[in-house]
Amino acid sequence: MMMNVIGSILLFLAAACFGCSNAAPTGGIDNTVFETQDKAKFKLETVASGLEVPWGFAWLPNGEMLFTERPGRVRIIEKGKLRAEPVFTVPDVEPSSESGLMDISLHPDFAKNSFVYLAYAYNQDGKRVKVMRYKYEGGKLTEPKAVIENIPSAPNHAGTRARFGPDGKLYVTTGDSTDWNLAQDNNSLAGKTLRLNDDGSVPKDNPFIGKTGYRPEIWTTGHRNPQGLAWQPGSGLMFQTEHGPSGFENRGGGADEVNIVEAGKNYGWPTIYGPKTQAGLEPPLIEYSPACAPASGAFYNGDKLPAFKGNFFLGCLRGARIIRVVLDGRKVVRQENLLEGNLGRIREIGQGPDGFVYFSTSNRDGRGSPASDDDRIMRIVPAN
Repeated sequence: MMMNVIGSILLFLAAACFGCSNAAPTGGIDNTVFETQDKAKFKLETVASGLEVPWGFAWLPNGEMLFTERPGRVRIIEKGKLRAEPVFTVPDVEPSSESGLMDISLHPDFAKNSFVYLAYAYNQDGKRVKVMRYKYEGGKLTEPKAVIENIPSAPNHAGTRARFGPDGKLYVTTGDSTDWNLAQDNNSLAGKTLRLNDDGSVPKDNPFIGKTGYRPEIWTTGHRNPQGLAWQPGSGLMFQTEHGPSGFENRGGGADEVNIVEAGKNYGWPTIYGPKTQAGLEPPLIEYSPACAPASGAFYNGDKLPAFKGNFFLGCLRGARIIRVVLDGRKVVRQENLLEGNLGRIREIGQGPDGFVYFSTSNRDGRGSPASDDDRIMRIVPAN
């Protein structure tokens, strides 16, 4: 608990010095050499440009990248080049404000079944989110099947990450759809982490199976708007990044979080947030005030960037930076800002099969100041 409080104070002081500018830079910075606090040197390479809010990444077994764009397009980078035509366009997507086509994931046995999963917002008696499964054949997505539907949503606080965990189950993060009460309403799928089998059925070992007043899909409760989801190498712990309250909610600004998320636990929203605590509710591992707006989270476990081994990375929208978190298990050792103010809003981040760190900008989402080549997918590579 003391670590959480001290970490919050230090992060507040660190955050206060960088401001909240979302402006993207003019001119390119490819091949500029950057240096970390521990003297590791890296540079950037542009993978694709001229995109529109690239939200999620997934890599095919041959190393080609599928990615989503918020308006509903699934696109591919093949042999290092962006294919002009989309792989697929979601027919019923509803893009507005923060929502639209969001995450993309491959089934753990993709090499055998070719299954691809998309999470996106749609309209059915009001805003909703669903996860759909497709088969990737001949460079196209076919055979749509609903995995889960009718997750409450809104133009804001729509979530959603949908990723397979080390146990082979599909985990789905959901926002509170701007209705705080839903995060603590366990008959609702909003403001939760859900755990599903790959076909959408409910695993028999979910924590609330048979418990009155709880949807059986629920893994954890009390979330506001979690958008980063990753598992720590070695420990298998689930880490999530979550957006804290906005000014219009009369609860201050900031209180963005990194949480270690475990079965059956309640992460407190809207009862606790930021440094607040209450018995039976889980405080965050890290809290950020002012807000950094963490839109993603990923662990690095490659060999091409050895200084980053085991580190956790957050892509930040309002903070216009990547945050690097050095951990010792559950303990935060130290943090630093990377690329602060250089590229504008950062959304997705992940490790590619080539061992480099990939990330996307989000300057065309209506809240940034896009450069002429935004939005971009870029990668961090060794300076040498």
